[in-house]
Amino acid sequence: MSDLKYILKRSALTVLLIFFAITVLFFIFRLLPGDYVSVLAMDGADPETIESLRAKWGLDEPLYIQYITYIENVLQGDLGMSHRYRQPVLQVTGRAIVNSFILVAPAITTAFILGSGFGTLLGTNRSEKGELWGIVPLTFIGTFPIFFMGILLIIVFSFWLNLFPTGGMAAVTQQGLPYSELLTSAGFWIHYFLPFLTIVVNMLYLPALTMRTSIVEVLGQDFIDYHRAKGLKRRAQMRHVMKHASLPVITQYPVSLSRAIGGMVVVEMVFNWPGIGYLLLQSVYQRDFPVVQFVFLLIAVWVILGNFVVDILYSSVDPRVTVEGQESN
Repeated sequence: MSDLKYILKRSALTVLLIFFAITVLFFIFRLLPGDYVSVLAMDGADPETIESLRAKWGLDEPLYIQYITYIENVLQGDLGMSHRYRQPVLQVTGRAIVNSFILVAPAITTAFILGSGFGTLLGTNRSEKGELWGIVPLTFIGTFPIFFMGILLIIVFSFWLNLFPTGGMAAVTQQGLPYSELLTSAGFWIHYFLPFLTIVVNMLYLPALTMRTSIVEVLGQDFIDYHRAKGLKRRAQMRHVMKHASLPVITQYPVSLSRAIGGMVVVEMVFNWPGIGYLLLQSVYQRDFPVVQFVFLLIAVWVILGNFVVDILYSSVDPRVTVEGQESN
């Protein structure tokens, strides 16, 4: 199979997986008990208003009609209206998605870079002290709930040292600034530090332990002995080792990034960060299912596309991996 055919095959499979995710999420959320209309009913809305809203949002149609309409709308880029905010879902979630991404993506990337370097150091310098002072602290920190880590950092840096604010994205006086000016202001970066550090510290153990294990495994393979026999310098040997050992870490990166963007509800609640996790939680409380459904769809699509990119880039990272999935000689 040529590279082009493989890419086309994986692209088609990716499209099918996205369509499957859209379908599964649609039926899951349509079959859940209750909807936003029931929230209005509990708030005292009259029956005429409730029925008109059901008709407006298509909730009075048969399920298969709702499904066909939803697929048509998705293909046209229409992801529905937020029942709570009375605005298009993309408009409601747009700023929250950006807020989460600018927090989570740099933090996860930093954690993977630092973790990979630390894991390489542990894997290439194996000793009892290294195992004790390297792996044990990483594992211990990794078992901390992320909300506990955030609270601990707030206590140390905010209450004890009084260096950083306890939460928010910016000072109250900066709330009216244009978004581009806000992101470049000193106040934003002061508020940014603690949630950023919380994610980095919490996620550091995963790439570090994975890279350490992979380094140990690669160092025991035959091609390393071949490089040594050729008299290849240690620095050149390590480039080969890290290139081969990085595959598991590269695989984990897009998945960890996608899960973190949708799963940092606790961090955003602890630091009052106006991201997608905070919006998701509020939308669940209000049964604003169009917003909740889109957030879950976004996470699913991100995971699928991340795995697609990793599969395509595998052969360029490790030449032993071929299109047919076999090791080259």
